[in-house]
Amino acid sequence: MAQFKQYKKTALLFIAPQVIITLIFSIWPAYEALKQAFFFMDPFGLQQHFAGFSNFSHLLDNGFIQALEVTGVMAFFITLITMGLGLMLAVLVQGRGKSQGLYKALILWPYAVAPAVAALLWRFLCQPNVGWLAQGFAMVGIDFNYLTHPLQALVVVIIAASWQQLSYNFLFFFAALKLIPPSLVEAAMLDGASGWRRFWQIIFPLLSPTSFFLLIMNLIYAFFDTFGIIDVLTHGGPAGKTATVIYKIYQDGFINMDLGLAAAQSVIVMLMVMGLTLLQFRYVENKVHYL
Repeated sequence: MAQFKQYKKTALLFIAPQVIITLIFSIWPAYEALKQAFFFMDPFGLQQHFAGFSNFSHLLDNGFIQALEVTGVMAFFITLITMGLGLMLAVLVQGRGKSQGLYKALILWPYAVAPAVAALLWRFLCQPNVGWLAQGFAMVGIDFNYLTHPLQALVVVIIAASWQQLSYNFLFFFAALKLIPPSLVEAAMLDGASGWRRFWQIIFPLLSPTSFFLLIMNLIYAFFDTFGIIDVLTHGGPAGKTATVIYKIYQDGFINMDLGLAAAQSVIVMLMVMGLTLLQFRYVENKVHYL
């Protein structure tokens, strides 16, 4: 019993730093955001008046619904593009011989670039007057100016974000492919299965744990980590058509200095993320196959 108490004290000693960090940087900010959502506050947070649900009701006419739509579209296409191309590149590179190292290095380079720097690269490429892509579109008669065309701006942001996140998906898929037992693939080859059938009936199901993990990580990336790309490329414009929920919260809280409204949006986002995570683990994980 005494030995158990000694181990318990040691365990608590090791757990305490993480508990303290979680309380300071997660629980306490979440509590403060929940509290601020029910108050009208001055820009400096010195005075506050109880607002009830007024901040939440103002979301309907404040562009929040549009920001939700933009976030959903970006999350869908970024996840689809990065996972699809990442898996395709991983399969192609795995089939290479001595040149695997070179291809891996070239594909992984974009992930070493910070989101803001990646956005600058695409900003130079797509700049309406001197950008290479803009000039190429002009040569074939396409009017390209993502600064004034909402759809073009959204496409540019999706492509830039996907390019920056593609390496992450490639790396995990490539590592997962290495872990698949070659005997399973060889047995299917002996049974006369074609390459396409081997992939869809053997390889792809065994990649489901990695696919499930990347699905969650790509959605989180689309929700939160695209902030730098949006801020550099479009500043949420034109007409708010590229402003995600996180960027909308930043605009309301740090530019317009409406802390109560920003806090209300933060609470909605927190509930959405919690619900999405529960749905994914409740329904999607049931289709995951582990070796």
